[in-house]
This record gives sequence, structure tokens and C-alpha cells, in this order.
Amino acid sequence: MQKLTEMYGMMVFSDHVMKRRLPNNIYEALQKTIQDGSKLNTEVADAVADVMKDWAVELGATHYTHWFQPMTGITAEKHDSFISPTGDGRAIMEFSSSALVSGEADASSFPSGGLRATFEARGYTAWDPTSYAFVRGNTLYIPTAFCSYGGEALDEKTPLLRSMQAINAQALRILRLFGNTKVKTVKPMAGAEQEYFLIDKAMFERRKDLMYTGRTLFGAKSPKGQELDDQYYGAIKPRVSAYMKALDEELWKLGVPAKTEHNESAPAQHELAAVYTTTNLATDHNQLIMEIMQSIAKDHGMICTLHEKPFDGINGSGKHNNWSLATGDGQNLLDPGATPHDNAQFLLFITAVIKAVDEHQDLLRISTASAGNDCRLGSGEAPPAIISVFVGDELFAILDAIENDSHYDAGEKTEMKIGATVLPSFPKDTTDRNRTSPFAFTGNKFEFRMVGAKMSIAKANIMLNTTVAESLRLFADELEKADDFNTALHQLIKRTIKEHKRILFNGNSYGDEWVQEAEKRGLLNLKTTPDALPYLINDKNIELFKQHKVFSKAELQSRYEIGLENYCKLCNIEAITMYKLIRKNVLPAATLHTGEISNAAEHKRKFLGDVDCSYERDTVVRLSELTGDLHHKVELLIHELQKAEDKTDLLEKANHYKDRVQENMLLLRELVDEMELMVSRKNWPFPTYGDLLFSVR
Repeated sequence: MQKLTEMYGMMVFSDHVMKRRLPNNIYEALQKTIQDGSKLNTEVADAVADVMKDWAVELGATHYTHWFQPMTGITAEKHDSFISPTGDGRAIMEFSSSALVSGEADASSFPSGGLRATFEARGYTAWDPTSYAFVRGNTLYIPTAFCSYGGEALDEKTPLLRSMQAINAQALRILRLFGNTKVKTVKPMAGAEQEYFLIDKAMFERRKDLMYTGRTLFGAKSPKGQELDDQYYGAIKPRVSAYMKALDEELWKLGVPAKTEHNESAPAQHELAAVYTTTNLATDHNQLIMEIMQSIAKDHGMICTLHEKPFDGINGSGKHNNWSLATGDGQNLLDPGATPHDNAQFLLFITAVIKAVDEHQDLLRISTASAGNDCRLGSGEAPPAIISVFVGDELFAILDAIENDSHYDAGEKTEMKIGATVLPSFPKDTTDRNRTSPFAFTGNKFEFRMVGAKMSIAKANIMLNTTVAESLRLFADELEKADDFNTALHQLIKRTIKEHKRILFNGNSYGDEWVQEAEKRGLLNLKTTPDALPYLINDKNIELFKQHKVFSKAELQSRYEIGLENYCKLCNIEAITMYKLIRKNVLPAATLHTGEISNAAEHKRKFLGDVDCSYERDTVVRLSELTGDLHHKVELLIHELQKAEDKTDLLEKANHYKDRVQENMLLLRELVDEMELMVSRKNWPFPTYGDLLFSVR
């Protein structure tokens, strides 16, 4: 068996491979581009392209592709062969620097939100040298950005890279104020914990709702769900274990640092977590994880579903985005440290995050907004659609002491002044983790728990990077003008805590009491995607993104429109799927069962005389009532669906889907779920929740 250390990264054009294969001067020039963002000249690009091609061919590659992330939530690729005819009936393997650095893709079918006309098909890809190329199958994958003819971002990577530049610039200003002149870069770091469900393929294929929409539109509760907590961290079933082993090996070959895997709370639910890295790499890795999870599952006779709420009444799937800031020399800026100087710096950075989250609750909520995630948030196993920050009891007490210029008891009374006065060492993990908080400090990083399982983490990290960059910009503007740095620093942190402490909450975010308390505090509760998305294009946010050159006004408008379009399309698909399943499957099954029960009653009376037929009578009466009600309500669904589609204003259309179409779908589901419990298993057309949740062994 191949050693893990030999397997890891074997298909990646990594720094190790580049250092070994590239001439020293080329390697150093490329590293300067990667580390400092300097321009890559043609000579370097030519050398890299030639070596990269030879390396890929040795691994069996015959094609290359520019791998990009359009605004569809998934990745895209167009494969081109290395083969180039010579004119004498032969061919050579060729890969130029121009083919490496840039490409042209047909962008006509990718969402643009009005950034280009439909007939303008050109889209351009540009190599991202900060993310390693890799070989998968017979293809060399080159991570790229994707933009329009006019240079507008048509993808998730471009604004993510811009946001990383923004926070780097502002964080360096802060570090210089603390006397740190050696650090050249500050990078936002991320690590995603990916939840998912595994369903037997044969069962899945009998559920058209799962196939078309990713979630079950019907389904009576199984007698057993997650009540006994026997799935969570339980022994992994052999079939699932074999899948996880194959998944790990494939990911490791591609340099994806898959680290932790276990059973999650719900039956058939599992989790995989990757090791921390820069947000750009973490985003690329998570996209690969989702793709490979789904492809490997099919090899094992299963389907991996990433929908945020595939089963009603069962825990949904999230994606915890762990976020922090690190200097180029490896210092975590959200680590409390062990010295007064480090603690003062730490407190400034953590209050910058608190300020950012409070002032830009809307943007963090938007980064998690989708039709699927709306089904999960606030459902008792996920945070509500209210942003709050958990900092733990000890850090909260420190912040409170600073705000009030009071003493903090850390074993001995210590006056909470920053700078010349000694600040107590603040150890990590001094309080229990709050699993209900949407944005929790976990010792040296923040865990953003609202992101949906199916979503790219790029959106969340773009918002975090940009909003924290804005806090740091305002801090730096103020402190750079100060006559007395320590006094100004103390006053700034004190004022920031006072102005933004409403966002701090250490209690149970799942409780109804918190919803009421959050309203008193003036916090936003944007329950659905149509509620949240309009905030993206308000003047405050347009100016924020323009200030840091992350999005233009046109790019924000496009994302607003794409978000609403996707929401409406998903709701439309779900409604049409429900209508067809009711008409073609549910009503015929209920009618068939009603007829069988009626015939059984007649036979009983015919052969047994005056016998009790109350079961048959009651069943026939109730099923007849249900089928009649279902018939009328499903026609009403189509009526409301048509009204939604007739609307030309995207926000009005989305709100009609939310308020009318989805409301009718909930009523229809109640009727169908009651029918499921009355119709015989032989006649019921779908696998039950029990079948779906417990079929993988």
C-alpha cells in the first residue's frame, strides 16, 4: 500500500514540485508574484507553462482546463488537448504561456445579472497562481478567475482575491502602528467543516423530489430519527467507512488536507473537515471536496446530497467557516498571546471584528442566503437568521472591564488599561463553545456557522474580509493621527465596545427568548432570502465595496439580481415537482387504496354478514376528504405559481414565491404526509423517511 506521505499532494503542482523542477530564477520570480502580487512576465510564464505541461503529461494528462467558479455555486471547466498537429501527419504536445495565463470561455449561459447582454458570449479566464494547479483524471486543472469582456467579475474567486488584498492593506497599517515593520503580508485564513447526507442510490432514484430539488417535498416522520443521539460520533457503518476511505485518498492526492470525519447528529448525516489554510485555497479545496464527495458516493452505490434541509424534522446540513487573520511569518492575529503588547494588539483586532459584524449584519446574512438555507436557519438545529457574536464569559468580562475602566479579576485585581499598564494573559478556550451561536470566538479564530452546506464559502469570506478591512481602515485613520498612541488606543477600544456590545450574546441562540431580545437590541432578523438581498444594493454597502475595490456598483447589482433569480427558479422547480408528484403519484395511489379498502369492506359484509367495518369506513371517508382537499389545493398552487411567473419585478416575484407559493406547498405537504400514514406500503409510491435514512448500512 502506498504511504500516506507519498500519496499526499502527488497530483498537485505544488511549491515542492515547482522548487524541484523550475530554474531558481524562475521559481523566485513566481514566488514573488504569489507572495507580493507582482506582475508575472512572459519569460517566467513560458518557463512555468513548459514545466507544468511536462509534469502533467508524466501523470497521464492529455488535456488542460481553466477551472473557474461562476455565479452558479458550482465550478465550470472546458477541456483542451495538449496535442498540436505538425502538418506532416504527426502531432506534438504543446502548452504555451498564453494558454496557461488566460483563456476564453463561452459565457453566454452563465449568470451575469445584466453585466453583459445574452448575445455577448465572451468570458475570460485568468490564471490564479496563488492556488496550485492539479491533475485529475487525464486533465490538468488550472485554477482561474472569470471575468467579462469589460473586466467585471463573473465569478466568486475574483472578488475573494480583491477582498484579501483589501484586508491585507488595512491590517498592515495596524501592525505598523504597533511597530511591526517586518511583516509584509496579512492573509485571511479559513477552514470549512462540510456536512452531508448519504442515501442509497436505489432509494434516491425513486424520490423524484430529491432528484430534482435536492430535498424531500413530502415525508411523514420516521418512528426513529435522531432522538437517541446514537448517530452522533457513533461507530461508522462499513459501507460509509469504505466511502470515507476512498474520499480521503482522492482528496489527499489532490493536496486537499481532509483531516476529520465523523457521523453527525441526524441518521445518514456525516461531516468532513479540512485543515486551515488561506481563504483562497480553502475555497478551492471546499469546491473540490463537494464535487468529489458526490462522484465517489456513486461509486459506492450511494448519493451524497448537500442540500441544507433534505428532510423535514431532521437536522439539516451546514458548513462551519472558521476564519482568522495570519501574518506572512505565521502569527495568528486573533490569538490572545502571552504578553501585554500582543494582548493590546489582539484586543484591537477582535474589536474590529465585533464592529464589522455589528455594522454589517446584513452582509453576513446575505452571504448565507439561499432558498435551501432558508429552510434550515431557525429550525432548531441551526442559528436563526439573526447575527450575533459569542465571545465567552472571560473575554466578555475583559471587554466589559475595559468599557467601564474597572478592575478585571484574573486571580488578582488588574486595572484594565491598555498600553503601559499590564494586561493579564488571556488563555485560549477558557469557556465552553456555544454551538448555537452563528458567529462564535473559539479561542484563536471565529466560527461562522450560518453558511449552508451547498454554498461556496467564498461569499462568507468576501463579506468577512471586506467588513473587517473597513473597521481596520477606520481604526488606522484615527490612530495614525493620535499624539499619544496608547491613550488613543485605549479610548478607541473602549468606545468601540460600548457602541457595538449589542451584538455580543453568549446565551442560547436557538430560543424564542433570544428572538425577542434581539429585536429589543435593534438587531436585524432577515428570515428569508428576499428579506435579505435588497440590503446588498443600499448606498452604505455600495460605498463600502467601492472603497475597498471589491465590487463595483454594477457587480453588486448583478449579484442582487442573480440571487433573486436563483431563488425564484428554485422555488419554481420545487412547486412544479410537487404538482406533478401529487397529480401523477399521490392522488392515484390514494384513490387506488380507497378502492381496495371499499372492496374489502364489501367482501366482509358479503361473506361475514353484519360485521364491524368501521376501519374501512373511516379510512375511506378520511382519504376521500384528503384527496378532495388535495385536488383543490394543488390547483391553487398552480394558480399562485402562474401569478408569480407573471410578475416582472424580481423582488415582487421572489416575495410572491415566499408568501404565497411556499405557503401553499406547506399545506399540501401536511395533507400528503397524513395520506402516507393511511395508504398501504404496497400502494404508496415513494420510499419513506425510514427507508431513506436507514438504508445505508
